[in-house]
Amino acid sequence: MAKRQVRIKNVLLGGDKISVQSMTTVKTSDVEKCVAQIISLQEAGCDIVRVSVLDEADARAIRAIKERTSAPIVADVHFSAKLAVLAAEAGADKLRINPGNIGGEAEIARVADCLKAHKIPVRVGSNSGSIEPHFLAKYGVSARALVESALQNVSVLEKHGVHDIVVSVKASSVPLTTEAYTLLAERTDYPLHLGVTEAGTQEMGIIKSSIGIGALLLNGIGDTIRVSLTADPVKEVYAAHAILRACGLETEYAEVVSCPTCGRCQYDCMGLAERVNERVRAVNKKLKIAVMGCVVNGIGEAAGCDLGIAGGKEYCVIMQKGRENERVAAENAERVFFARLEELL
Repeated sequence: MAKRQVRIKNVLLGGDKISVQSMTTVKTSDVEKCVAQIISLQEAGCDIVRVSVLDEADARAIRAIKERTSAPIVADVHFSAKLAVLAAEAGADKLRINPGNIGGEAEIARVADCLKAHKIPVRVGSNSGSIEPHFLAKYGVSARALVESALQNVSVLEKHGVHDIVVSVKASSVPLTTEAYTLLAERTDYPLHLGVTEAGTQEMGIIKSSIGIGALLLNGIGDTIRVSLTADPVKEVYAAHAILRACGLETEYAEVVSCPTCGRCQYDCMGLAERVNERVRAVNKKLKIAVMGCVVNGIGEAAGCDLGIAGGKEYCVIMQKGRENERVAAENAERVFFARLEELL
């Protein structure tokens, strides 16, 4: 199905690039803290940032936030058409609303008119906990119910002349999420916002998001992603990029490959791999770096990499394209390895 395109400030949804989103966790009206968190998210590689709008102070704060950051800002508004309008007037680059809880027909029309006047898009959709009651009664908590509920929200906005729309159908169940998005992709050509909602704390949340989002992306479904974690939102951004890289959708980065180690490992391979990964996390350059536990298979396994190391008790071997392998005393190996890494970066 042909894909419509929606622009959120300078970020295009429905194009070739999958954008990464996250959401602030501080009160939006606390401009200092909110701006600091947005900047941290941007530095981690976040493309679009969503903020909660709970009251008029939050809505009006968007103007000050926009003056101090360059990120596209999405205002998350529920239960109040007035707050949605205020957020748009304050400069929000996109709204996230649920027409079902924003008020009656007149209130929906008011928000729709505001969206058109300010030429900004809107995200609508359904979560497994907020399916429209009549679809819930008819289909239960199911992919069909999620999709029908989301598309009803779309149709309400279309009725009022809004067509810059992004759609989502999230559940905390990975199988339900993937089934719903697969069905939704067959029913609409609007850009899709992917995510597993209420995915949990960091470890389980990353696992569920990786499986659900990754499965959809590998099937060509999705235009923007948010990894939902009960954790620092910066970790959501790191996880999102890791998913894109594992799916082959992001290639300009430094990949660190490392072995699981075994009883043959006689140096701090695990620690070195972590330190290398932290150093190159934000590097936007296509590199492959190998950290191997021993020289039995490590030299051969790292042969195709830009830089590699295989260790032993007394010495390590450092390998680099275009150079002879270096045999370095174990106590100096990490220092030399990082020196070679800096040369590549």
